[in-house]
Amino acid sequence: MAITAVAFYTLATITIVSAFLVIAARNPVHSVLFLILTFFTTAGLFVLMGAEFLAMLLVVVYVGAVAVLFLFVVMMLDIDFAELKRGFLSYLPLGGLIGVILVAQFLLVGSAWVSPENAARSPAEFGEGGTAEALGRILYTEYVLVFQLSGMVLFTAMIGAIVLTLRQREGVKRQNVATQVGRRRTEAVVLKDVKPGEGI
Repeated sequence: MAITAVAFYTLATITIVSAFLVIAARNPVHSVLFLILTFFTTAGLFVLMGAEFLAMLLVVVYVGAVAVLFLFVVMMLDIDFAELKRGFLSYLPLGGLIGVILVAQFLLVGSAWVSPENAARSPAEFGEGGTAEALGRILYTEYVLVFQLSGMVLFTAMIGAIVLTLRQREGVKRQNVATQVGRRRTEAVVLKDVKPGEGI
């Protein structure tokens, strides 16, 4: 039991620190790397709770897809972050207010979570199918609409990232299949009359 407590407090501390560094890091690439660390440590917390399926899902989906997509978008957009951070202090009062509201919400959720009637069940109570079957049964019966809407939000985010990275920029060579297929021999072949002893 002592080893479990040490593992929990270690992973929880790393999760909180890395989550804070996601928004505090100056380099956006470092922010994405701290986000990946947050996902991994959160997966460790899920394993300690007995939810191995959720831990695997977090690593495969979020680390393997979403975080890599964030990193791809950050590196491809070539955003002037110095220009974006100019005037940052003017938004500090609004950001502080939103932070206070979030902390209040966390406290409300935490107070409801520790009550006996809302306590988490042990993995043995889920039956032979385990947490995967229990989670699937809940998602596709009680929360099927929310589950489908979440999928649509992720799909929209993926389309938005593709549209942002496909903008036309000068000086960048792009492949045009229709032009390549439709060209003629006179457009593709250039004949040079090279005289003896001279180069092209």
